[in-house]
Amino acid sequence: MTKKRIVITGAPGTGKTSVILKLEEANFFCFHEVIRAMTQEAKKSNGSNSIVSNPIVSVSDPYQFNTTILNARIKQFTDALSKVDDILFYDRGIPDVLAYMDYFDQKYEDHFIDKCKKHVYDHVFILPPWKEIYISDEERFESFEQAEQIHYHLLNTYTDLGYDCIEVPFGTVAERNNFILNNIKKY
Repeated sequence: MTKKRIVITGAPGTGKTSVILKLEEANFFCFHEVIRAMTQEAKKSNGSNSIVSNPIVSVSDPYQFNTTILNARIKQFTDALSKVDDILFYDRGIPDVLAYMDYFDQKYEDHFIDKCKKHVYDHVFILPPWKEIYISDEERFESFEQAEQIHYHLLNTYTDLGYDCIEVPFGTVAERNNFILNNIKKY
């Protein structure tokens, strides 16, 4: 069987991390979101305990920060080859970088798009904004309204790259995971 690379994406606060953790509990291999660790590093390098906005716009060099995220996600993509698992999940994919740069009106060269086109995932599941579960935390800076806007940037970016995003309905974490796993079996 060939490896299936499956992205779980969505705006902040949509339940992605809970879904990923539940998939891990079911013994699926999951690549974790790289930006949380980078946010903690940005806090340290800025000599601050908190960042008041998304680190993509608060770091001294947002372009370099985004390049680092892009490269880290490409590394996750290529690291899949060394895994024995046939199904691999990603908490965000390479195109998420473009979506966020678009949201923050940051410019990027064509090679960012080329990297997305070179590293293609098999399925993309997108979790929509869900006001009832939305909370801010030390790594989540956006308001719910901003999360809605980010959702549309994510959806548009993946769609523009040729993906058919599958929207995960609201529900318990188990229900959402069952929806994802049942859809994977169809293909």
